[in-house]
Amino acid sequence: MSELFELLEPIGSRTLVNLQAQAEDVSAALSALESVDAGARLWAREGSLWAGDDRTVAREVRDRLGWLDLPRDMRVDVPRLKALATEVKAAGITRVVLLGMGGSSLAPETMAAVLPTIEAGCELCVLDSTDPAQIQRVEQQAPLDQTLFVLASKSGTTAETDSLYAYFKARLIDELGKEEWSAHFVAITDPGTKLARLAARDKLRATYLNPPDIGGRYSALSLYGLAPAALAGVDLDRLLLAAQEMAWACRSTVPISENPGAVLGAIMGGCARAGALPVDKLALLTSPRMAAFGPWAEQLIAESTGKAGVGIVPVEGEDLASANRLSRDRLFVYLRLEGDDNEAVDALAVRLVGERHPLAVLTMVEPYALGAELFRWEFATAIAGRLLGINPFDQPDVESAKARARQAISDYEETHELRQLPVLLTQDGLRLSGLAVAADDLASHMAALFGRVTEGQYVALMAYVDRSAPNIAALQALRGALLTSLHVPVTLGFGPRFLHSTGQLHKGGPNTGLFIQIAQDETADLSIPERSYSFGVLKAAQALGDWEALQEAGRTAVHVNIGADVAAGLDELGRLVGEALRQMEGEA
Repeated sequence: MSELFELLEPIGSRTLVNLQAQAEDVSAALSALESVDAGARLWAREGSLWAGDDRTVAREVRDRLGWLDLPRDMRVDVPRLKALATEVKAAGITRVVLLGMGGSSLAPETMAAVLPTIEAGCELCVLDSTDPAQIQRVEQQAPLDQTLFVLASKSGTTAETDSLYAYFKARLIDELGKEEWSAHFVAITDPGTKLARLAARDKLRATYLNPPDIGGRYSALSLYGLAPAALAGVDLDRLLLAAQEMAWACRSTVPISENPGAVLGAIMGGCARAGALPVDKLALLTSPRMAAFGPWAEQLIAESTGKAGVGIVPVEGEDLASANRLSRDRLFVYLRLEGDDNEAVDALAVRLVGERHPLAVLTMVEPYALGAELFRWEFATAIAGRLLGINPFDQPDVESAKARARQAISDYEETHELRQLPVLLTQDGLRLSGLAVAADDLASHMAALFGRVTEGQYVALMAYVDRSAPNIAALQALRGALLTSLHVPVTLGFGPRFLHSTGQLHKGGPNTGLFIQIAQDETADLSIPERSYSFGVLKAAQALGDWEALQEAGRTAVHVNIGADVAAGLDELGRLVGEALRQMEGEA
């Protein structure tokens, strides 16, 4: 630890840095924020800070800044959330399954993974997938009569949540009868939504209406995050107190250079907007216990900043220990929990500083400081949006993929077939579609694509398969091989989960990605009650909508269908990618 801290210096409060060549860029960013009084204007809800003279956008932004008051205002909701947890526990519930996507699911998933509980709460499981195998696995992990399902959707019309509700409602009616099933559901949504009306009609156990002036990815400290966390046994008072302390440290009267949220935002935005090779890849390092923070931060940053051709590419979950060279477009941010087993990550951080990469270290004194970090990163991302010249509170390209998926489902309902992508090459059970190159086999085709990847770019693995431990391990191995050979950041997302996270960045951010979409043939599908299509069809339609949106955005993409045996298909894909990388290196 001492060696790492000897390399760092404080910048403002609560942040230590070694910014290397980016120090001047960050200093300029802080000055720019100071010149427009960014901190005070954010707290004053001045939408013009991001919208300029566009009054319509300024009004829309102002109506998305309710998250600023959550650390204080949500304290009054804690008693009723504790009461719900007590009631559910008394009813014999041992497991909570959260049916939500993106901003409605990632924060409580992080809280449950990171925070010690004040009492034995329910096991919390997030089901944010339409993959039939994943749905069946979650269903079978515990008896349904001991399970509470939390429906979470800001819009009240989220396709995944709606379909999963229909499925588990039917399963519970079959198992418990028409009188008992509804006590196993709780809804969280905004006022006046379809879900709010449905919850009242079906007489669910409880319905929570969240303040409508909070966007999904800024909702961590709202009912979307706190209600599931309460059920898991999290100490909400302690979490909100930490968040309130950070909000006070970021208050409007604090100079920008002393504001920990603004300083982090200046580091993020200042690095990303400067130079011929912008340092626009934010690689997150964490203490082992804080690993679950990565997917939440990834969603917040990607969906907030990736638009209008600019953005910060968050990279979480990479194994950097064996990477012998890393691209120069990376900013490393280390979320360090004191008292955790930090030796390996500290050593990596020291190595990165020695290799002249910019590094910021954010120190947490104890796990419940997570509340402070949730607020700090939301504040920082809003500030970074100002520096990048974009509106960090909308997500225009998320809807484009959703609309195409809906059209694919509509077409399927008429023809009972989904549109198929033209196949360029078939080999060893794999089918490849997408950008055509001069190649006779899959390995040569991939080698040609990989050969085009240069510094400043990244590779995105987008897997429409079960997010199971074996599949994660196989894809992480593939990710590691690409990182080692191409020396650029490699991200990994599971569909449709990532569509509510990095999907916006993929289509709206910098056109610097190589997108590898991985799909499968379904063999053990699940029907969706009262629908003319199955979960497998819905997942395939979402992949198709994602693909078509990438094509319209002019992205470089390849689609690989790995067949019905996912394990064998991923193994074969890994083998072919390894062969492609060897070919590429042999030609260099």
